[in-house]
Amino acid sequence: MKLLGLIGGTSYHSTLEYYRLINEKVSLYLGKSQNPDLLLYSINIDVMRRQDIDEINQTYLKVSKALQEAGAKAIMICANTPHMAVEFVQPKMDIPILHIGDSVGEEAKKQTFKKLLLLGNKPTMTKDFLKKYLKDHYELDIRIPSESNIEKSHFFVSKELTQGVFSNEAKSFYKELIHEYEESIDAVILGCTELPILLRDEQAQTPFLSTTDLHIQTAVNFMTDN
Repeated sequence: MKLLGLIGGTSYHSTLEYYRLINEKVSLYLGKSQNPDLLLYSINIDVMRRQDIDEINQTYLKVSKALQEAGAKAIMICANTPHMAVEFVQPKMDIPILHIGDSVGEEAKKQTFKKLLLLGNKPTMTKDFLKKYLKDHYELDIRIPSESNIEKSHFFVSKELTQGVFSNEAKSFYKELIHEYEESIDAVILGCTELPILLRDEQAQTPFLSTTDLHIQTAVNFMTDN
C-alpha cells in the first residue's frame, strides 16, 4: 500500500470528502476492519483567496516537500484551483503530483467526450492551468460561461460553497446555466470540489464529470497498485 500525501484546506469541506471517500474506498480493498495510512496537511484557504501566485507557489512547494520528507510516495492536492502551482512545484519534487486534469481527461477520453463546459471559480475557469492542460494533453474543447456568469459562479464558490453554504439559489443558478449549454456540449466539468456536494442529488440531460470523485479514484488506484 503506497502512502499518499494530501494537501487540503481549500476548502476543508471538500477535504473532508476526499478524506472520507479515500478511506471508504481503500477500506474495501483492505477489508472493512482496516483503513489506509494517509498524510494530510491542511492549509489556510486565505492563501488562495489572496491570489498571490508567488505565495501560492511557495506554500505548495513547502507543504509538498514536507509530505515527501514524511514518506509520501505521491502528492494529491484536494482542490482544483491550487493546481495552478503544479507547474512550479512538480519539477522540484522527487515524487509525482497526481494531477486532477489527468483524472478528468482520462475519463473524458474513456467516455469519448470532446466538448466540455468548465464550471468553478473565476481562476479555474479563466486561467490556463486546467483548461490548457486538458487541451494540450487530451485534445479537449473546453468552454466557459459568459463573463457575467463567471462572476456569479465565482461569487457562489467563494462566498458560499467554500464556506459550507449550499443554497437553493446557488443550485438553481448552476442548473439553469447547465441547461443553457446542454445542446452544444458533451459533458460538464464540475471544476470546484464543492460543486459535486451542491449538485449531489441533481439529474441533468448532460453528464457531469465530478473532479472530486474522479480525483479520489485516482488516489485509490495509486495507493492500491502495489
